[in-house]
Amino acid sequence: MKRFDLRHLKDDFYDRMSEIMKSEVEYGEVAIILFEVGDFTSVQKSADAIKEGGYEMLNSLKFNEVDWTIVVKK
Repeated sequence: MKRFDLRHLKDDFYDRMSEIMKSEVEYGEVAIILFEVGDFTSVQKSADAIKEGGYEMLNSLKFNEVDWTIVVKK
């Protein structure tokens, strides 16, 4: 299991998230990805990107007032 903090990227975390899933996470491994939430569209966009990538979303939850965490299996 690996943890990736993408909060510093604000709304521009999608490309980095895809890159991480492709190159830094092994098949069968789980990744925890943190990102900042604005108006919650990023939550749906991240779920869509995970599905399009062929990965499995295991969990998606609010971490605190501005941050979101997703747990993804490759």
